[in-house]
Amino acid sequence: MPIEEGRKAPAFTLTDASGAKVSLKDFAGQHVILYFYPKDDTPGCTKEACGFRDSWKKIQKLNAVVLGVSPDREESHARFAKKYKLPFPLLCDPEKKVMEKYGAWGEKMMYGKKVTGVIRSTTWIDPSGKVKKHWKKVPKAADHPAKVLEALEASA
Repeated sequence: MPIEEGRKAPAFTLTDASGAKVSLKDFAGQHVILYFYPKDDTPGCTKEACGFRDSWKKIQKLNAVVLGVSPDREESHARFAKKYKLPFPLLCDPEKKVMEKYGAWGEKMMYGKKVTGVIRSTTWIDPSGKVKKHWKKVPKAADHPAKVLEALEASA
């Protein structure tokens, strides 16, 4: 079932960089910015993560949290978060089950070829657990966190 604005967001539980379980229900009553990215410590993914890091204080003031999701494992997430001082959890989805639920895994064009992989996308889940906004394909990773912050601020 595709992600649709106004519908309940699919529940999930994944592990973070320390191996702790993190569930969507842990953030009930808060806005959740759930962003999916291909790989730790690659140029686009680093720019996107650092953009969310740089907006973190403003995001928190808006009763929101950021959760990054990629297929990478705990050790990779821990290194990436430490290297760039990321203040938010990075979640592991090596089986891509949550990515599939959120439309973040599938066919995409890369360098003119069709490939199957992570589709850079973001789902904004409101405090009641409903999808407020879904960015199906994020074209410019570096610019995306500012657009998300702008949307959050506009709804405050």
